Amino acid sequence: MTNQSTFGFGLGNWPDARQVQEYWLDAWQRSVLSLDVLRERSNTYKEHSAQTAPNVLQFKPELVRDGRTLERPVNYLLVRIVPPPGTQIDPTKAPIIVVDPRAGHGPGIGGMKHDSQIGVALAAGHACYFIGFLPNPMPGQTVEDVCRAEAIFVQDVAARHPEAEGKPVLIANCQAGWQIMMMAAVNPNLAGPIMLAGSPLSYWAGVRGKNPMRYLGGLLGGTWMTAMAGDLGNGIFDGAHLVSNFESLNPANTYWTKPYNVYSKVDTEAERFLEFETWWGSPVLLNATEMQWIADNLFVGNRLSTGQLRTSDGVRIDLRNIRSPIVVFCSWGDNITPPQQALGWVLDLYEHEREIVANGQTIIYTMHHSIGHLGIFVSGKVATKEHGEFVSCMDLIDVVPPGLYEAVITETGDDVENPELVHGRYLFRLEARTLDHLRALGGNDAEDERRFATAARVSEINLGLYRALVSPWIRAAVSEPVADALRAMHPNRVRFGMFSDDNPAMPPVHALAERAKAERQPVSSDNPFLAMEKTISSWITTTLENYGKFRDSMTEAMFLNVYGSPVLQAMVGLGAEPDARPGRIERDLAREASQQHVRAELEHRYEVGHLEEAVLRALIYIRMPQGSIDERGMEAVKIVRASRPPEQRRSLAQFKEMVREQFLLLLFDEERAVRALPLLLGEKPEERQLALEVLHKLLAARGALPEECKRRLARIESLFGVTPKKQIRAEAIHA
Repeated sequence: MTNQSTFGFGLGNWPDARQVQEYWLDAWQRSVLSLDVLRERSNTYKEHSAQTAPNVLQFKPELVRDGRTLERPVNYLLVRIVPPPGTQIDPTKAPIIVVDPRAGHGPGIGGMKHDSQIGVALAAGHACYFIGFLPNPMPGQTVEDVCRAEAIFVQDVAARHPEAEGKPVLIANCQAGWQIMMMAAVNPNLAGPIMLAGSPLSYWAGVRGKNPMRYLGGLLGGTWMTAMAGDLGNGIFDGAHLVSNFESLNPANTYWTKPYNVYSKVDTEAERFLEFETWWGSPVLLNATEMQWIADNLFVGNRLSTGQLRTSDGVRIDLRNIRSPIVVFCSWGDNITPPQQALGWVLDLYEHEREIVANGQTIIYTMHHSIGHLGIFVSGKVATKEHGEFVSCMDLIDVVPPGLYEAVITETGDDVENPELVHGRYLFRLEARTLDHLRALGGNDAEDERRFATAARVSEINLGLYRALVSPWIRAAVSEPVADALRAMHPNRVRFGMFSDDNPAMPPVHALAERAKAERQPVSSDNPFLAMEKTISSWITTTLENYGKFRDSMTEAMFLNVYGSPVLQAMVGLGAEPDARPGRIERDLAREASQQHVRAELEHRYEVGHLEEAVLRALIYIRMPQGSIDERGMEAVKIVRASRPPEQRRSLAQFKEMVREQFLLLLFDEERAVRALPLLLGEKPEERQLALEVLHKLLAARGALPEECKRRLARIESLFGVTPKKQIRAEAIHA
């Protein structure tokens, strides 16, 4: 029996000279080609950095408004995406605005590929706009100024589309999500549905053993280092620091897997690598005051979801004020914005899902099982599935009754009834959920919340000490030339720029690479040296992954032990008795009074309405036991609506209000709402018969009814007082 070595070949099975020569020739060629890829990356980095408005959009933009011209100027731009040739835009569809994150990198990730958020919006016939930004902030620009500018941009888009049957839809990525939510909380009636893609809103949330990024602020002693970075930048915070933080999360990928992937697949991987690195390697700048506000109030302070933020004129930023449907798209594979941070704000705002309904808010969420943070915005598969479904079903999202829902997207099969009512390959369904579904995701207990509150207090103390004792000295020593030099020497900038043609050692590399391409001889897949290379790569990856896990576990243990100290908690002013819910938002008596007023108003609406209200109330009543809505029902509604003369059609806003009212009437007093139906139907039998036919058509969209729904339908038919026709077939929906 042959003894096998670790690398897969034994003492009697050593590679021959041909295999040795084949591997080392391939390794040399791959090395030269990989170095040439780095040369191209550096040249692109320098060209990209020299542009006035660098971006990675693959679509032609047309400037609509320059934020630098506003009363409070900002470095944000609103552009219209020019539809590619052959794209048909429907003027009645709500325009879509994609908002890119200013979290260190440059703009354009939402439209970096044809299969992207912008691409699927255009393909669905929506006019599309993009909110991006320039590399340098305006002097004195604040986060509040940016929110004001975004509100103006949304108004601009709405004014350009008077024929649209809905308000502008906002798709906000990562950091842009919390910014848009702040804007919408202060301007609650401005936007249509808001989709948050990988956006953190509850910054302390997470589960032990995962999500170590939330501990970093505490371990660094708070945000004093953010202030120091701003001072070293002469009032400017370098986004390259944020990029470095992201890269540190996964040392295996940063230091080995990504570069090795290029080296090992240099013949096929170079183009994709260069495309992504153009965006990843273009850090932008923020005002130091902007970044300090973000770090103090969000990352460490967690003041957004708890209603502790106010505008400069004293208006409280309360996310419960938002009237637009809110769609949260998160992923279990996201280590930057895990599901708990994307959804924890709902638990901060509400104790029970009934409160969501009473507040008139619609919250929809969906969780991908594995995609990473950047994949939420970049992945073509995610764009054509999740983003494509959300865009195509935006009318359904805009009219769904208040409550908490999970979006379930499944591939259509032979068992799906009425597939002609489904857009594309996937069926989009909304399932009613409770807050217990969100609590089951995991989160902090009261002691953990107390630890984070302690870290926030320590941060305030350390920041005050830094500003009093250290900051004046650094500010006096750092001039603009010094700040520019420090930014140029940032490791993230150096590694992206060092391989350009400005380096005299690189032009010969390009010549060697051209020769290597012409004489390329890839190694055979069964070469034992290639197997050894992959084994060593696997060892390195595993070692770095284990290092990352060890580092993260130590980070968590240190945070829990330090900030769990009762002595430290007492020193920073936290009482001896822990609060039941430190992150719980305070009651708003004015809102509660408003909700009671709405309910009192509805008391007079049970017997008010006509055939349309009656059909809609009956439809909701029959479907209520199912606890779900899917796109087929909405498509049937559109077909019925389109069959009516234009002058008799209700607008989308009117229809949405009617759905909300009928749903609440049934929710508050179901029996009274049902008994009042005959009063809405009128006296003419032919009109009642027509209304019943329409109801059957709408019910047929989803196929056969469950038994409880059939029982409810029988009751409704008796209240209509006319003999129903035979069961309407699915194809009759189109009749």
